[in-house]
Amino acid sequence: MGLVEDTDGIRRATSDGHGRYFEDFEVGDHFEHPLGRTITSTDNAWFTLLTMNTNQLHFNDHYAANSMTGQQLVNSGLTVAMVLGLSVSDISQNAIANLGWTDIELVHPVHVGDTLYADSIVTELRRSTSRPCAGIVGCFTRGLNQHGTVVLSYRRTVLVHTRDSSHETSSFPAAPQTIADYMQSRRAQ
Repeated sequence: MGLVEDTDGIRRATSDGHGRYFEDFEVGDHFEHPLGRTITSTDNAWFTLLTMNTNQLHFNDHYAANSMTGQQLVNSGLTVAMVLGLSVSDISQNAIANLGWTDIELVHPVHVGDTLYADSIVTELRRSTSRPCAGIVGCFTRGLNQHGTVVLSYRRTVLVHTRDSSHETSSFPAAPQTIADYMQSRRAQ
């Protein structure tokens, strides 16, 4: 975990892959979230039907082709969820809970085949008064498509563990033997 100052003068946070604790954040930290995700027709249809949305713009190519958009429109709930997911490794890997989203703006349509990316900037930090093992991180996040066009933005607040909290950092199960011992026992058979 560290901070890198880029040539443009912006402090960009880097991660070790285990997420950040409350103490690791500073107001102004800018995260260019490392992964992008292409939205497929299956993603769009499954999310739409799973959430009981019956608008055919999201799952019927023939209907969508004859609509104002001329093609399938990605369900906006999926777009918000995807951008949120892209930000987890930097913002909420060690979160206790999301506290809220505000000012959600859908500023450009997303279509099947678009690839989404996201970046966030930390806008506020404060210790939790009700949970001494946590702090509240506020951030502004935007989602971009493969052309760099902003497709959505929102503000989010997250309750994040402090470094000295006693939460589990791994859920990997305890095996009765090490992997090396297991591999050796398999060779012996």
